[in-house]
Amino acid sequence: VQLQASGGGLVQAGGSLRLSCAASGRTAGMGWFRQAPGKEREFVASITWNGGSAYYSESVKGRFILSRDYAKNTEYLQMSRMNPDDTAVYYCAATTRAGALTRADTYNYWGQGTLVTVSS
Repeated sequence: VQLQASGGGLVQAGGSLRLSCAASGRTAGMGWFRQAPGKEREFVASITWNGGSAYYSESVKGRFILSRDYAKNTEYLQMSRMNPDDTAVYYCAATTRAGALTRADTYNYWGQGTLVTVSS
């Protein structure tokens, strides 16, 4: 499975941005992680294969919405009310195996990172 992420860029604080990640094949779950400068990679959001359940980190809950188009094997991360703490490289991830979708080690496929910068 190959992943193609897109949609990063520069946005002002309080603004919105949407990330997309297209998978070349079927997956059991998809998610997003991010890594800010000088920090470890952290979980952002994930979603089950059919979009039935979505999970969010506390830092983005209520601001970010993750959805999935099963027919297109694509997930969309709608980010709203963004703040400078959201600045990071965002990584799309997908898994074909069972496991907690909030854990990075569950995922066996990773996309290239896309930079998101939120200016104050």
